Amino acid sequence: MNSKKKRKLYQINVVANSGSTGRIAEGIAHLALSDGFECYTAYGRWANRSDTHLYKIGNKIDIYFHVIQTRLFDRHGLASKRTTRKLIEDIGRVQPDIIHLHNIHGYYLNYPILFNYLSQLDIPIVWTLHDCWSYTGHCVHYTAVGCEKWRHGCFACPNLADYPQSLLWDSSGSNYKLKKDCFTSVKNMTIVTVSNWLASEVRESFLGKYPIKTIYNGLDIRKYHPIPVEKSKYGWKDKFVILGVATFWNQRKGLDDFIRLVEMLADDELIVLVGLSKEQIRKLPNKIIGLERTENVQQLVELYSLADVFMNFSVEETFGLTSIESMACGTPALVFDSTACPEVVNKDVGFVVSPHDMTAVQDVIKQIRRLGKNAYSQKCRSYVLRKFNDRDRYEEYVSLYHKLLDD
Repeated sequence: MNSKKKRKLYQINVVANSGSTGRIAEGIAHLALSDGFECYTAYGRWANRSDTHLYKIGNKIDIYFHVIQTRLFDRHGLASKRTTRKLIEDIGRVQPDIIHLHNIHGYYLNYPILFNYLSQLDIPIVWTLHDCWSYTGHCVHYTAVGCEKWRHGCFACPNLADYPQSLLWDSSGSNYKLKKDCFTSVKNMTIVTVSNWLASEVRESFLGKYPIKTIYNGLDIRKYHPIPVEKSKYGWKDKFVILGVATFWNQRKGLDDFIRLVEMLADDELIVLVGLSKEQIRKLPNKIIGLERTENVQQLVELYSLADVFMNFSVEETFGLTSIESMACGTPALVFDSTACPEVVNKDVGFVVSPHDMTAVQDVIKQIRRLGKNAYSQKCRSYVLRKFNDRDRYEEYVSLYHKLLDD
């Protein structure tokens, strides 16, 4: 029996074992547990069952107050003082050997209080960036509005209507300065980005002073795999099915582009979009089938497997997990040449076209119809197994922990 004292991993995320970031944190913990770590997860919003020790940060009243502070005064991450101090008490009780941050935004945490505490610790801090919020004065994405202010200092934010939405006040200038002061105060921090594109952006930001490592998001290849399913099950027999999936849909995610594409489709071609609201579904034109958001993996795997092509029309992605899910189920993916989207495909398994170029999209449809989806399916599956197996990606994190703890 190993008599060595167990090392303790303490992860902080907006959710626990729910959504993409929560499942990533849980997957890392599973591998760390098998490697001898004792694992803790602090979360702010909601949680599914976890194999880690869970700690809930705050309650609904704390979240509502934080939302009000954000909506009125653009003070996201600056409320939740009491709950963050209690979180720090829990960290002190656990005495972790390493702390791993994920999404610390989401109306549940006060980042100046947290980082003042982290700056006093003599342990490694790992921070996985799943979006761009950490180095901007307000937003989580800025590409669609063409904003580059984050490089030198935010002001007059053009993206206040986007998450975390502010209705009355623009505090992007003071937010930027405060984030810079807080987030650069930690002595021993490693930044992990989920794509090379995000890594290149972070290097141009005030976080560029820290070591930066890219670890792609992984996919549970045991759940996402090709399955036999007849299109007639959904009433789409003899249709060429174009699939799009998102947690929510707006112009940035490409909903308008799908509506434009409808006008160019042949009679036997059909678009299926997953993740729409009831109101969006009511407004859809013919030839677009709208489905609400689902966490039913079996249903998603069926849709990915029966589709002839998956299309991701998003112009802002720090990774692009839905494209990976589709290819794992044997369906080629088309993406726009924007942000991290082109990183997740190559010419054997997918297509990269200029943003909003529907003529190029039509050409891809014609090519797939000519060659047949089967010409891509096995290559798609093999590609995902090779590059995006979740266990391989989690092993990268555990190896990073050991390197940081043993140096």
